Amino acid sequence: MESRLARELKLRYGPVAIMLTDEKPEEAHQFKQGTWGCVIAMFSAAARGKVAAFDKDTVTCGGGSIGLGFCDQYEGPPGGIEYFLSTGRGEGYPEGEGYKKTPELAKAFVDELPTTRIPTKYVVFKPLDDVVLERETPTVVAILANPDQISALIVLANYDRPTGDNVIVRFSAGCHQLFLLPYMESMKDVPRAILGCTDISARPYVDPDLFSFSMPWSMYLEMESNIPGSFLERNDWRKVRSRIM
Repeated sequence: MESRLARELKLRYGPVAIMLTDEKPEEAHQFKQGTWGCVIAMFSAAARGKVAAFDKDTVTCGGGSIGLGFCDQYEGPPGGIEYFLSTGRGEGYPEGEGYKKTPELAKAFVDELPTTRIPTKYVVFKPLDDVVLERETPTVVAILANPDQISALIVLANYDRPTGDNVIVRFSAGCHQLFLLPYMESMKDVPRAILGCTDISARPYVDPDLFSFSMPWSMYLEMESNIPGSFLERNDWRKVRSRIM
């Protein structure tokens, strides 16, 4: 499926379709069972043209398992997730990440995190250009974009809605921002998009000037359909677009 949005924004990498399926594509890359890997690294590879597949046995990162909907509660790390996200628990335990000031604040954050269990065996990341709509339907579309492109995406996400809060930024793991949060938004009557890759631990896996922008499939189609007649065809955007390499 060709993306006019990608063309108008001059994206460096193509949009990625995130799909739920019980069949693993033959060409899909997977983490080796028992080996740690970051979901965002696979997302970056998919944006560059690869296909990636995940299941509950090959995602060993606790955050990734929740972020892709394979479980609905943290089963690690040693010492408790509330200590891992904050101060650490001391000698013999993993160093705390310092993302929350205290274990109590970290626990409150984890307790209110929306979680789900997906109804399929696999989550697949695939370049949107390679999606054949006659036989597969994305659940979420995720884009890597620079500040100029993010600005355009935010404007377009709000273009035909009366409100101005149709893109949200939420503190969470990169894979939660990439899939879990927009997947939960897809169940709402008026879904919103998620600005992501603000997770410090995930930043090394994306280009330093890029963020992710994830939206439910229905919202992606809405945004594509709204390009004609919008600011994307007018002079203010052309000035900005001209400086995107």
